[in-house]
Amino acid sequence: MHPAKFPASLGLHLRPLADDLVRRKVAVIATTGGLVTARAAKAATSSIPVLFIAGFDPVQEGLAVSINRPGGNATGVGVYTAELGPKRLGLLRELLPALGKVAMLVNPHSISTEIERLDLEDAARNMGLQFAVVQAENESELDGALKAAVNGGAGALIVSADAFFTSRRDQIVALAARHSLPASYPWSQYADAGGLMSYGPTLTWAYEQVGVYATRILKGAKPESLPVQLPTTFEMVINLRTAKSLGLTVPPFLAARADRVIE
Repeated sequence: MHPAKFPASLGLHLRPLADDLVRRKVAVIATTGGLVTARAAKAATSSIPVLFIAGFDPVQEGLAVSINRPGGNATGVGVYTAELGPKRLGLLRELLPALGKVAMLVNPHSISTEIERLDLEDAARNMGLQFAVVQAENESELDGALKAAVNGGAGALIVSADAFFTSRRDQIVALAARHSLPASYPWSQYADAGGLMSYGPTLTWAYEQVGVYATRILKGAKPESLPVQLPTTFEMVINLRTAKSLGLTVPPFLAARADRVIE
């Protein structure tokens, strides 16, 4: 897997904000917008501690020297959610054994898009599925993206782990319901909002770890000696109400494997 590309346009927007925090001489910078915000903060300072939540391997992406001893001024949490697309697709296929084509919703400006797309495309090919990509970079394009998926013959949707989509999860879930499109999501917050199913680490756990590390740093700990935290558990959530509304029957063996079932 190759390091994610960092669009210059994103850096132009974020770097002034990071520079402003440096000028204010803050004690620690917590970046919770994924890899792009972490890179912007690290580019702005080599002395102020930076805490990140990264969806990719933080070592491969240059945020840390190693998992156990990050070195430098950055540490945090690596959730690896961007790399779980194939797993989400496999679970969705178990729910929809007759599935012939799947679409992936991506943000074309996200640094994770290419990696997620390639991983999911390979997985779909191995499962004998047709694969398509639909794009949305703002709220107004979301409905058109899901319409394109349905009109293109997709029988299901995988939503990228992009932070923009997470912030618009209620809208995306509502659109999936409107278009009768079964969808799988990266965070349980989607399933709680009415999404069909989700699989990934617990997002609240990641934020809690950042808070714990911020406290330790404020008490004198050095980020270079704080190991990058990695998830040890992954949560699968199935929303039975949504499955019923889509006319789907969740197999008992799949429901039994879920960590949480919403009835």
